[in-house]
Amino acid sequence: KPMNCPFHNLIFRSRGRSYRELPLRLAEFGTVYRYEKSGTLAGLTRVRGMTQDDAHIYVTADQVRDELTRNLDFVLSVLRDYGLQDFYLELSTKEEGNPKFIGDDSLWAEATETLREVAEASGLELVPDPGGAAFYGPKISVQARDAIGRTWQMSTIQLDFNQPERFELEYTGPDGAKHQPVMIHRALFGSIERFFAILLEHYAGAFPVWLAPVQVVGIPVADEYAAYLGSFIDRLRSAGVRAELDRSDDRMQKKIRTHTTQKVPLQVIAGEQDRSAGTVSFRFRDGSQTNGIPLDEAVARIAAAIESKTLVDTAEDLA
Repeated sequence: KPMNCPFHNLIFRSRGRSYRELPLRLAEFGTVYRYEKSGTLAGLTRVRGMTQDDAHIYVTADQVRDELTRNLDFVLSVLRDYGLQDFYLELSTKEEGNPKFIGDDSLWAEATETLREVAEASGLELVPDPGGAAFYGPKISVQARDAIGRTWQMSTIQLDFNQPERFELEYTGPDGAKHQPVMIHRALFGSIERFFAILLEHYAGAFPVWLAPVQVVGIPVADEYAAYLGSFIDRLRSAGVRAELDRSDDRMQKKIRTHTTQKVPLQVIAGEQDRSAGTVSFRFRDGSQTNGIPLDEAVARIAAAIESKTLVDTAEDLA
């Protein structure tokens, strides 16, 4: 399948619906396939098979504006959580005379104007994209700039009066009569594969602690301190931290180089002084180090770094 929309429409239509159920929000991580031209394929950013976080929201006409605003706020909030801050919006509209676009012109005009007003209310820059709409309705797309200034299309929010008509979707209103819902399409990440590629490019692999596959690695100064440091790593794991202990035969300096190259956010080091005092030392990506941190405080600092979703590259970032 190239899209998830028809299947959500069938779920909506599977039984009678009341206005009391609206907004009705359906979402899935669905795999879709699109026969992109071979010359356009590129890594994870342009593929033929992808996983979309697709949501379809069915609303009454009176609920459209509030739901669009709610979704745009949600989208921007999530992208900011991932460390993307530099956005603008693109409004993709119908190209007059193009047979690709279905539906009544007046419905297109109404949908386009509603999206425009919601986009302008966000305060972000709004750029027109004539002819860039989907065949069934106009859309807002969030365009984000990464760390080196490249622009990527991220989330999309689309307004659709046409599919509800074609699929004969109805709900019973407060007046007892049948009414047609309005459909909102929302893709938060767009394609999971492409979003992951964008994050890799944006951070150059040096993820914030909360996103890193391995958040903390323990490096004992010598084998005799592995048990002490291992008990601390076990404590972190019990707290939900993705932590590992390097038990390899490599010398300590080689272990440090290895995990620095792998861009692990936090290296925890322990030797005789730490074991005697009940402390550990932190080493950061830039080579800076904080020594003699009590174990309880070390756990709390790591938990705070994960909770805050901030980038931790230096000792000052985890002060």
